Amino acid sequence: MKIVISPRGFANYGLEEIEIIKKNNIEVHYNDTGQQYSYEEFIEYAKDADGLIVGVDCIDKKFIDCCPNLKVICKFGVGTDNIDVEYAQSKNIKIKKTIGTNTNSVAEHVIALMFADSKNLINSIKEVRENNWIKPTGRELKDKTLGIVGFGAIGKALASFANGIGMKVIVFDIFELEKKQLEIVEAIQVSFEEVLKQSDYLSLHLPLTKETENLVSRREFSMMKSDSCIINTARGGIVNETALYDALVSKKIRSACFDVFSSEPPSKEEALLSLDNFFLTPHTAARTMEAEKRTCHLSTKLVLEELGVEI
Repeated sequence: MKIVISPRGFANYGLEEIEIIKKNNIEVHYNDTGQQYSYEEFIEYAKDADGLIVGVDCIDKKFIDCCPNLKVICKFGVGTDNIDVEYAQSKNIKIKKTIGTNTNSVAEHVIALMFADSKNLINSIKEVRENNWIKPTGRELKDKTLGIVGFGAIGKALASFANGIGMKVIVFDIFELEKKQLEIVEAIQVSFEEVLKQSDYLSLHLPLTKETENLVSRREFSMMKSDSCIINTARGGIVNETALYDALVSKKIRSACFDVFSSEPPSKEEALLSLDNFFLTPHTAARTMEAEKRTCHLSTKLVLEELGVEI
């Protein structure tokens, strides 16, 4: 049997798991190049694999057809929009996700983005480095309203952090949430329209699907507070980026803090990158040492179990 691993985190935080795989007499190839594999490179490594652990790599029909031995694909994370899940399952390939391993990391990243935005940290640091001693007036997060769209594990962790800061938390989810879940973090469930209208900070925690693509666009921006900030650490494509650009330029909203983009990395000519009120981190919300270790361990465990090996 053979397992191929594309996420670069394994080279730094998953070497113990690599040794476990080898001790079970399974051939393993992992990415130690420091760079993401190209589509063609990954196919070449994976064509005789029984199991894959993948990051944001494109696993489409062509890729799957090139891997006749494939039995299991595990996402190094939770979002499977880069995998043709339906086609894989039609080929009896199991799809696994490392649910919960990066929950804390992503929630902390959102909090960090809110502090950076509210205290003008990014622009202030830039100005000082350019020998400009400008003192912009920031704002406090305490008593501000945080709207969370999608109340899964990350949304719940974020609500707990925000509650500790003293923020008011409102949430929207397509499911009716249990009263006890909401009471723990002193959150209130509201409609989608109300979470847009009431939020000072709006944080998205949804998968990218046909239903959520362009979920936030011109209509939604027109409903938001002019002093609000939208945060997206979920998936690029949930927010219509053309509409976002217009909303930021026309001051329909104050700012946007993203960790994801529809095309990663964005082109140098991307209009949003020219704006002082748009901030983009390079899809690193989930990347902490602790989360990488947990994800390496769980992804290895899930793949080996599916191949009949327990660790």
